[in-house]
This record gives sequence, structure tokens and C-alpha cells, in this order.
Amino acid sequence: MEITALLARVRNYLDITWEDAALDEKLTDMLQRGMNYLNRLAGEILPFTQDSPEFGLLMNYCLYERANQLDMFQRNYIHELNALQLDCQVNRHAGA
Repeated sequence: MEITALLARVRNYLDITWEDAALDEKLTDMLQRGMNYLNRLAGEILPFTQDSPEFGLLMNYCLYERANQLDMFQRNYIHELNALQLDCQVNRHAGA
């Protein structure tokens, strides 16, 4: 999913209904950092489609970062992050 579509999704997820270009820039940066983080954990470039596990993790990453609680993200989502890593490793191994 491209960053413009993700921006619309994260604005909806965070209940941001007003227009604010500066906020959109911050949200885009958050999305990019979250995508980089999750891609690094997965060891591959993830598609972030709406129904994928990484999409939900990305939305929650942005929620935590916006609340200045990013340090709690990994603690609260460690099981989902581990599952994402394992799924990606299994898929890579199966495709080899």
C-alpha cells in the first residue's frame, strides 16, 4: 500500500478528522519510521495491505508514537512482533 493510502488509513485510525498539513507530515514520518522498523524486524519489505498483520502493527505503532509511548509498543506487542518475524522466516524458508 502506498504512503498516501496509509496516511488516510492512519488518520482514520487515530480519529483525526480535521485537515492539517503539518500533522500530515508528522504522520507520514511516523508511518515511514514504523514501516522501516517492521520491515527490519521481518527481514523483508512488507506489503502493509489492509488485512495483514503488519498493517495492524503499523497502525498501533503510530498510535503509540503519537502518544509519546513508543517505548511501550514493543512491550505490549512483543507476541505479535515475534509472530511476524517467525511467519516471515517460515515463508522465506519455504520459498527457498
